[in-house]
Amino acid sequence: MSYTLHRGDALTVLKSLPDESVQAVITDPPYNSGGRTSSDRTGRTARAKYVTSNSAHDLANFPGENRDQRSYRSWLTELLTEAYRASTEHAVAMVFTDWRQEPTTSDALQMAGWTWSGTIPWIKPSSRPRKGGPKQDSESIIWGVKGSLDNTRDLYLPGHYIASQPRKGRVHITQKPVEVMQQLVQVCPEGGTVLDPFTGSGSTGVAALREGRRFVGVELSAHYADVAEERLRAELTKDDFELAGPEA
Repeated sequence: MSYTLHRGDALTVLKSLPDESVQAVITDPPYNSGGRTSSDRTGRTARAKYVTSNSAHDLANFPGENRDQRSYRSWLTELLTEAYRASTEHAVAMVFTDWRQEPTTSDALQMAGWTWSGTIPWIKPSSRPRKGGPKQDSESIIWGVKGSLDNTRDLYLPGHYIASQPRKGRVHITQKPVEVMQQLVQVCPEGGTVLDPFTGSGSTGVAALREGRRFVGVELSAHYADVAEERLRAELTKDDFELAGPEA
């Protein structure tokens, strides 16, 4: 399998992709969540929003967290529209979101042309409690299809996932568990291409390569692009080693 990692703005790169060149879009965009006021949107870093104050790790921030809800919907709609154009018939799009942006994300998905097909809960056992109320222990994956779902494939995936964010070897603030991503990328036919316009540390790409899919990613942060490149390259090197076998 192979990968291509573009460095730069997601929308700019997506506009350069050929029509009908990918079979799945699986991505975790910046949520822009909780920005009710201008000061909230501009005065708090991604780390401040998504990491507890007593966290042991000190991971780099990422850009794109300063939009209000209306501009977020407009921006995400344009991105998902370009992703729709670049996708083949029956392609599946899966977009991570949190409870604040879930309605906006489902709107953007449908405005971009995708047929909204469901919401997949991702439950995180190791998550922050809330004093006086229910624990905030879940995010959502909004998913849709270009045209109709290909039901000729012998594929059955869970309707929800239970997995905590990685602790050992964690390299991104909002890093997703590879074991969950490995199941999600199976919506792409084997040998097909998975697109992730917000690659981050490369978990979607690592999962795609492990499951026999090609990967096309885009990452704006130079720091996280370097991290993703290192992880993707290591995955390919591991595959080459396993195919060749250890030296005698």
